[in-house]
Amino acid sequence: MTEPPGLTTFNAANDEQAVVILTECCSSTVWAHRVAAARPFRTADELYTRSDEALAELTEAEIDNALAGHPRIGDRPDNASSVREQSAVAAADDGLRAKLRAGNEAYEKKFGHVYLVCASGRSAQELLDVLHRRLGNDSNTERKNVRMELAAINRLRLARLLHDIPVGGR
Repeated sequence: MTEPPGLTTFNAANDEQAVVILTECCSSTVWAHRVAAARPFRTADELYTRSDEALAELTEAEIDNALAGHPRIGDRPDNASSVREQSAVAAADDGLRAKLRAGNEAYEKKFGHVYLVCASGRSAQELLDVLHRRLGNDSNTERKNVRMELAAINRLRLARLLHDIPVGGR
């Protein structure tokens, strides 16, 4: 399998550049430093594996820092990745977006953080259904879900980054 050309560019970046690149994927600087420190990666899969490992090593406070970089599902996203990932929500009707807002509020009241879900490729109705199911979780179960969803989002964003990063530098 041919590796994406951006992997070589990412590996060649200095530590500061690599951390900046990685924080575009996940706003936890601890995660970004740990992933950057493991370079060079021979394959994209090695990068994804280290990403998952670094995420698993994060404290709950660091997970909260990572969550702070994610807009609410249905709100106007403030970064290109979220805009792309939530594109189906942007096309949803006003009633469905209102239900998502109400669900987000209930979720945040119960769990104390933003509802995080890998939205890419999912309809607004599916995201609302997942939100309603997850509202039935206890806090420990939900924190496990948050970590799994964050890992999926990080992998998706890393894959996109490796294909979009200009060959020869940023």
